[in-house]
Amino acid sequence: MGREIERLLVERGHGVGLIVDADNRGDLDAAHLRGIDVALEFTTPATAYDNIRACIDAGTPVVSGTTGWTDRLDELKTRCKERGGAFFYASNYSLGVNLLFRLNRQLAEMVGRVGGYDVRIEEVHHTQKKDAPSGTAITLAEEIIDRIGTKERWVNRPAADPSELAIASIREGTVPGIHTVTYTSADDVLTLRHEILNRRTLALGAVIAAEFLNGKRGVYTMDDLLK
Repeated sequence: MGREIERLLVERGHGVGLIVDADNRGDLDAAHLRGIDVALEFTTPATAYDNIRACIDAGTPVVSGTTGWTDRLDELKTRCKERGGAFFYASNYSLGVNLLFRLNRQLAEMVGRVGGYDVRIEEVHHTQKKDAPSGTAITLAEEIIDRIGTKERWVNRPAADPSELAIASIREGTVPGIHTVTYTSADDVLTLRHEILNRRTLALGAVIAAEFLNGKRGVYTMDDLLK
């Protein structure tokens, strides 16, 4: 993702003023961030919180797409607002996935009204992905639970809690990402499926988010970008 983002930034006429990885983590400080318009943070669940906080504390707007750590997301949203900063977070920057989110919400609302469906989520990613289930799968689950609650039964899942879902997580090859939501009744099956063909779509969404965030203050999501 870092290499794809760097390439797209240059393609779209932007400069890359700082690159931070495992070899120079100490460079993520106010001195090195001075003059940076927006930071794009795509790292690991173990480092994301500290990275984003460092950007917020330095007054640098930050776009993040790292998943697997978001139990502390609200802390950073609050810190950003308190400090008058700018923060954009999404679990997935693909335009198609965000359309999937909207379709899933609408379908969940209708299923909540008519009843009679079990729900299953499956996600497939490359073997280097650090977290499972994916942030996108958890977002899909949260949307369904918000709209259906406990009136419907999740397949193989004891409680309406995204952290406890029996989402099927598969890791194979170099698959960029496939998400499938299946609603099954005694009489029919409804399926929503999205497949990412390459990482360019994710990187492009992140770069567009950075362009959107530049010059703003506050906390934003893909919903704000797509309005």
